[in-house]
Amino acid sequence: MSHIALVTLVVRDYDEALSFYTDALGFELVEDTDRGDGSRWIVVRPRGTTGTGLLLARAKDDAQLASVGAQTGGRVGFFLHTEDFEGDHERMRAAGVRFLEEPRHETYGSVVVFEDLYGNRWDLLQPA
Repeated sequence: MSHIALVTLVVRDYDEALSFYTDALGFELVEDTDRGDGSRWIVVRPRGTTGTGLLLARAKDDAQLASVGAQTGGRVGFFLHTEDFEGDHERMRAAGVRFLEEPRHETYGSVVVFEDLYGNRWDLLQPA
């Protein structure tokens, strides 16, 4: 096994999730395929990368809907690395991304916690 290709993120609505990840976070749309049964296969990932992508999967039932925004129990569950911490932080803030704290400069790098549109917590991190 060489790498993790996709991580599923359960979302409430395909289009609102796609808009957030492409517009607010600047991710690129890799694939958006209609599966013919009302579902879609939507993959996004940070622009210019070829690594792990997010599969945006619409909740299909009440149990899945209840997990939207709480897939990691309130912990930071996603880590977005950057080479331009200040620039990306400012661009995301201007796009309406909700940050939960002021940026911190730790021994391991610069970091700030933000939430996606559903409340999942992410670290924006520029490693030292």
